[in-house]
Amino acid sequence: MSARRATGRIVPDAERRKRWLTTPEGVALPFVLASRGTRAAALAIDLFLVGAAMVATTLALLWMAQGLGLNASTKGPAGHALQALAIVWFVVMFLARNAWFLAFELGPRGATPGKRLLGIRVAARDGGRLTTEAVIARNLVRDIELFMPLVFIGGAASSGGDTDLASWAGLGWFALFMAMPFLNRDALRCGDMIAGTWVVEAQKRKLGQALSLGGAAAGPSAATGAVYRFGPEELSVYGEYELQALERVLREGRADTMAEVAATICGKIGWSAGAGDERAFLEAYYTQLRAHLERGMRFGRRKADKFA
Repeated sequence: MSARRATGRIVPDAERRKRWLTTPEGVALPFVLASRGTRAAALAIDLFLVGAAMVATTLALLWMAQGLGLNASTKGPAGHALQALAIVWFVVMFLARNAWFLAFELGPRGATPGKRLLGIRVAARDGGRLTTEAVIARNLVRDIELFMPLVFIGGAASSGGDTDLASWAGLGWFALFMAMPFLNRDALRCGDMIAGTWVVEAQKRKLGQALSLGGAAAGPSAATGAVYRFGPEELSVYGEYELQALERVLREGRADTMAEVAATICGKIGWSAGAGDERAFLEAYYTQLRAHLERGMRFGRRKADKFA
């Protein structure tokens, strides 16, 4: 594992890549940025899959055309059928290049197959939900960063003649954008800077790993004697992401953070826990929210976060 010296001690690479952000609920959460090598490997996997899809589609359409006896000189209705196959090919090529990243990153996991295989995902740098606008922005910029310079270089090389200058210009264009993640401490590419995103290691904690409350959340509050019971409508406000955030708050046990989070939850569900009883309120809400989510999972309903 790579490391560097800082303030007289060795800092592990994972520690250097650790960042903190505050969610809209006021919870400070730690994230570990994905390494540059992992991001490059994930992109290579995705490009391989996209290329394989393109090749498979091309071969399938060629086989279909040959089976129908179609060729470039075909006229009449058969010629129209060949044109339709050509249109299908262009549409699939366009979708494979552009929609692959958009469709997967707009999903609940925020990750393409390559990212999922390597345990990383796209996240919003402000701690909020990954929006459609952000995903579209970061992937449109990928065309400028990657695909357009490669097409430019390939076109210049295949055209013959005196194309050295054009090839070098395309190579410089490509190199400039590829160097960008190495020029900032958060390894952001231009698409991340514009969209307000970064790529982080996916949380590996499973819902089955519960926070042990020692039964304290089942009975009345030790401070006020209040018993907190929440209905399905109040528990359906949040999902697994918020449950894990609440678990971190309870583990850390910081009074100011618990008060802020309790006030946020109360505002969402229309409750008032009362000053000084925030921990009992949060423990009760955590326990009942967890049970509510687990019941939903048993019936095939999984709520990833409050937006799902």
